[in-house]
Amino acid sequence: MRSRASCNVVAFLMAIGLPAAAIRAEEKTAQPAAAPASQEQPKPSTSTTEEEIKALRREIEDLKSQIQALRDQGRAGLLPGQATASGEPPAQAPTPPPPPPAVSTPQPAAASQTSNYFNPSVSVIGNYLGVGGSNRTENLPSSNLRESEVSFQAIVDPYARADFFLSFGEEGVGVEEGFISFTSLPGGMLAKVGRMRTSFGKINPLHLHVLPWPDEPLPNVNLLGGEEGWIGTGVSVAFLVPLPGEIFSEATVQVLRGDAGTLFAAPDRGDLAYNGHYRVFSDLSEATNLEVGLSYGQGPNGLLPNSKTRLEGIDATLRWKPLRTATYRSASFRGEYIRSRREDLLGDQTANGWFLSGEYQLAKRWFTGARIDAAGHADDASQTDRGKAILLTFWPSEFSQLRGELRRREYAGGETADELLLQLQFAIGAHGAHPF
Repeated sequence: MRSRASCNVVAFLMAIGLPAAAIRAEEKTAQPAAAPASQEQPKPSTSTTEEEIKALRREIEDLKSQIQALRDQGRAGLLPGQATASGEPPAQAPTPPPPPPAVSTPQPAAASQTSNYFNPSVSVIGNYLGVGGSNRTENLPSSNLRESEVSFQAIVDPYARADFFLSFGEEGVGVEEGFISFTSLPGGMLAKVGRMRTSFGKINPLHLHVLPWPDEPLPNVNLLGGEEGWIGTGVSVAFLVPLPGEIFSEATVQVLRGDAGTLFAAPDRGDLAYNGHYRVFSDLSEATNLEVGLSYGQGPNGLLPNSKTRLEGIDATLRWKPLRTATYRSASFRGEYIRSRREDLLGDQTANGWFLSGEYQLAKRWFTGARIDAAGHADDASQTDRGKAILLTFWPSEFSQLRGELRRREYAGGETADELLLQLQFAIGAHGAHPF
């Protein structure tokens, strides 16, 4: 049997991490060769065994000294063979055999996860409009890159986010919207501070590139301050109103600066405009939903001391999108009614406007639609404009859109204009979702 001292030596060699080949060599050194089974094994000499044990101990002590010297060099930051502070060369460790040459594979540089952490999401939406036909009342350019939108959107902190939308046109640059939203207020409230499209009706809050037509309906043009619509600077607070069943209900209150294009005018700093909107949304089935909204707004018009313009509206949107064929079939129907009551030098003017429209998806990338609208003039309710249009839209991808509209407008002055509008929209960058 192997002697107890030899077993202890082998165990120590394994503990300090020597290779298995070295341990086997030490075992052969510490243990004599086995005699054949048929012969009697001679008894090992005591003096020989003690000398071998002493030799192994000396080798172990030498290894321990070399290991300690390597550790001291590592702490001192010395390279192998470099002199120590005392001027003496360090102990030389046994040189391991060189490793086989490895085939180097070039690795692409990994992008830092935080490289864009502090950069906002940036996108650009181009909106080209070509117009054919004759229209002396609303003389649009024959070719125009109108209201291209650049957006900057980012999280400010765990409690707020910021959204900026710049409108670039051939006439100049303007801030269409720029506000901060506080999303962690008590009671589930959502507050916005800055410049924003007011929540009056369903169409006014939408940006131009989100509309299902290349132009705006007549009620928005005649009664809400023109093509830009009602945009104000101030504070907006929205909160949920609990209703029984699975019905979404939201109320929005906005306090804005009293001037807004041709819609409102504020002679004094204290003249403010107000808007309130209440909407209800519900699923009628797994493929159909309905949204209904009520709006009320008022603001100073600057025509008389304390004279105001009041706006009232109701809107409805019905959507149908079957789950199984949603990629190829869908439909939506919209309608909105607006009444403007304006205190004027010539007497109060009450003008009404409305539109009805529908869109139907023919195939995966093809949509068709139609719209009829009519609206009086806010400054002269006796004049009414009327219009009708048919549309065809093609989506090459989710980042581009081609749309054609054939429209007829009958203006109060007696002119009838037939026009063909061709719209091309394209988007680059990460653009956040707009309100549904």
